[in-house]
Amino acid sequence: MKKWIGRLLSGTEKETETGAMASMTLSRDDQEQLSADLDGAFYRWLTASAGYNAPRETEEQVIAELKALALDPGTASELVPRIPELVSQLLTALSDENISTGALSRQVGQDLVLVAEVIREANSAYYRPVTPIETLDGAVTMLGLNGLRMLLARIAFRPLVRTQSQGVARQLAPVIWGHAERCAFASSVMAPGLAAGVFESFLAGLMQNLGLQVALRIAERHGEGGKVPGSGAFGIELFAASRELSSVIASHWDFPPDVVDAIARVGDPDPSHLAQALAQGDRIAKLRLLLDAEIIDEDDSLVVDGLNGFQRRCLGKLADLAK
Repeated sequence: MKKWIGRLLSGTEKETETGAMASMTLSRDDQEQLSADLDGAFYRWLTASAGYNAPRETEEQVIAELKALALDPGTASELVPRIPELVSQLLTALSDENISTGALSRQVGQDLVLVAEVIREANSAYYRPVTPIETLDGAVTMLGLNGLRMLLARIAFRPLVRTQSQGVARQLAPVIWGHAERCAFASSVMAPGLAAGVFESFLAGLMQNLGLQVALRIAERHGEGGKVPGSGAFGIELFAASRELSSVIASHWDFPPDVVDAIARVGDPDPSHLAQALAQGDRIAKLRLLLDAEIIDEDDSLVVDGLNGFQRRCLGKLADLAK
C-alpha cells in the first residue's frame, strides 16, 4: 500500500495539485450529471440480481424512512454493530503522532488476531520486505504510523460492512465492502493534493457505506419477494440518503468532526477539501468495480470525461487490491 501510494504522489507538486482537481474542463452541471450517471449505473449493476421495477410510491417510502431514521441517531446506530473496543482504543492512541513503535506493539499485542493481521500486512505485496518479517515490532516499523492506522481501520470496519444476518444486504455485502476498501484507498491518494488529511480521507471512505447496509435492509422490507427497487434514479436517491445516515452514525460514535462533515457534504456546491477527496475516491472506486465487472470499458465517457490523468493512474492501481 505505502509503495504504490508513494509512487502516485511522487510526481511534481503541480501534477499532484492538478491531480486533485476533478475534471476542471467540465462545468459544474456536467460534473453533477456524470456523477449521477455513474451512481445510477453502479446501483443498477449492484442490484442486478436483487432489484425489481418498484412503483414510485415504494421508492418514496424507503427514502422517507431513511430520512426519518437520520433524525434519530441512537436508533440508527443500534442497527449496525459497534467497532471492537480494543480497535477503537488503538485508533485513539494512533492519533498521537509522537507515540512510539514500542507502545504501539504493546497495544496491538493484546490481541493475537491483530498481531497476525499486522504481520501478514507487513509481508504483503504492498510492502514487499526484502526478508520475511516475523516479529510484531518489525511489522509495526514496516507499516509506519499511517499504514498501521489504515490497517486497523480496515480490520475494524470489515465485519461491520461484511457481516449481515440475511437478505439482500448480506448478498451484496462483499461488493459493498470491496467498494469501501477501494474508496478508502483512492480517497487517501487524492487527499494530499486537496490539503485534506490522508487518514481522515481513508476513514471517511470506509465509513460512508455503513448507512448503505441499513438502507438496503429497509428497501428490502418495503420491496416485493425479497428484492429492492432497482432503478438507477432510485439508486441515486438511496446513495445520498445512506451517506446522510452514515454521517449521523459517525457523529453518534464520536468520529472526528471533519470526517462526519465530509460524508454529509459529498455533492454539496461548496464541499470541504475532505469531502472533495471522498467524492473523488468514491467515483474512482465505483469505476474500478464497473471496469472489473466488464460493465464499462476504459474508453467509456464516465472514465474519459470523469477523470483526469492523475485520477486514472489511481484507477489503474486499484486493480492491485483484488490481487
